[in-house]
Amino acid sequence: MHHEHRNRLLTLFKDEDKSIIYLRGGAVSRRYNTDFEYPFRQESNFLYVTGVDEPDMSAVLHCGTGEYVLVIPRRDAQFAVWMGYVLTADDYIGKYGPDKVIYDDELSDWLKKLKPETVHGLPGSEQDIRQFGLTPETGYLQDALAWCRVIKTDGEIANLKTAAAAANQAHLEVMQAVCPGTYEYEMKAVFDYHAIRHGQLHPPYSGIFASGPGSAILHHTGKHRQLDDGELFLVDAGTECHGYASDITRTYPVNGRFSPIQADLYDIVLDAQTTALNLIRPGNKMEDAHLAAAKVIVTGLRDCSLVKGDIDELMDKNVFALFFPHGLGHFLGLDTHDVGGYPKGTKRIDRPGLRFLRARRIFESAMVLTIEPGLYFIPALLEPALADKGISGFLNGKRLKELFDFGGIRIEDNIIVRDDGLENLTTVPKIRQEIELVMR
Repeated sequence: MHHEHRNRLLTLFKDEDKSIIYLRGGAVSRRYNTDFEYPFRQESNFLYVTGVDEPDMSAVLHCGTGEYVLVIPRRDAQFAVWMGYVLTADDYIGKYGPDKVIYDDELSDWLKKLKPETVHGLPGSEQDIRQFGLTPETGYLQDALAWCRVIKTDGEIANLKTAAAAANQAHLEVMQAVCPGTYEYEMKAVFDYHAIRHGQLHPPYSGIFASGPGSAILHHTGKHRQLDDGELFLVDAGTECHGYASDITRTYPVNGRFSPIQADLYDIVLDAQTTALNLIRPGNKMEDAHLAAAKVIVTGLRDCSLVKGDIDELMDKNVFALFFPHGLGHFLGLDTHDVGGYPKGTKRIDRPGLRFLRARRIFESAMVLTIEPGLYFIPALLEPALADKGISGFLNGKRLKELFDFGGIRIEDNIIVRDDGLENLTTVPKIRQEIELVMR
C-alpha cells in the first residue's frame, strides 16, 4: 500500500530528476516537564508515505530514481534496557520495505554526496533541512500530499472499513447501555471498551458524549454530566485502524423513547441527511449537497411552526444557519478531519452556515467523507437573532425560548464515493423505530 502511495506522490515530481523529498516522522511527546509519555501516534504524512509507526524516524525519496531511504536513530544498549529490542538496519528493510536504511548520524554526509538540486519538505521542516547545509522548498509538498491523500487506495479503504466496523459495534453497545442515571463518562467507557476489544487502541479524536443542553455544543468536551430521563444523548465517536479513522454520530433519547417534539426534530435531521446522501455522486458539488440539507432543515422547522415565512426567503436570509451552523461533512482518512478540503485557489464561501464547510470540492470516486447534518438550539445564536429586527420576524420566539435547553441532534455516517453513487460504511441504527427497538 505505501509503495503505491510513494509512487503516486513521485508522479507529481517527475520533472525534478535531481530533487529529493524529505519527511520527518513524529517524536514521543511528554506531559509538561515529566517522564509521562503520551501514546505515540505517527505524523500522518509520514505514515502515508512509509507506513512506519515508530518515533524518531525520517525518510528521503529521490524524485528521479524513486529510491526510498529510511533514516533510523542509532539506539544503544541502554535504550534496549528501557524500551526493548533494538532493530538492525536489515530488520527495518524487512519490516517496512525501504530501498536503503541509514542512521541519522550518517544523513548529513550522505546528503552532501547526493547534492540534490531541491529539497522539498513540509512547512516547519526548514530548520531540519538547513542543518544539512541545504535550502528547503516548502511551498509544494504539502499540497502534493493532500492531493494524493484525498483519493483513497484500496488498502486505505480496507483500513477505513475495519475502523468503521469497530465503531459501528461500539456505538451499538452504547445505544443499548444508555439509561437514565448513568453518566456520560460511563458511556464513553463502554465505547472505549468495545473499540479496544477490536484492537483499536488509538482513538482518532477525543469523542463527544453529550447529554441534554450539552448536545448543542458542537465540540463538547465535558463528560461528567448525569443523563436525565426525557433528554437526548449525542455520541460522536470513532476508532482508528492503522491510522485510518472512523467518525460516527448518533443521537437518541436517554429513556429509549422519543417524545413528540424529539421525534419531529429528529426526523428533520434524518430527512436532511437522506437528501444529502442522495446527491453524493461524482460530478456534484459539496456545497450544493450542504444547501439541499439546509433547505430540508428550514422547511421542517417551518412545518413545526418554529420558523415562519417563504422557504426561499428563509434560505436567502440564512435563517438555516441559526440551527445548522457547521458544515455538512469532511474528508476522512489518516486524520479525522482529513486534508484536501480546500485545494490551492479554492476560497471559503463567506456566508453564515457555509463559511465553516470543511471541504469544498466536487465529489470524485474513492473520496471518503462524513455526511453529518445537525439541528441545534444554541442560545448564543438564537438570542441575538431574536433581538435582530431583520431576522426576528422569521422566528417563533416564544416556542424557541422553550427549547433553549433542548440541546441538539446530529446524525453522521461515513461514506465512500463510488462511480454510481456511494457506499455507506455506517450501520448503526438511525431510523427512530429501529433505535427504540434496540433500546428496549
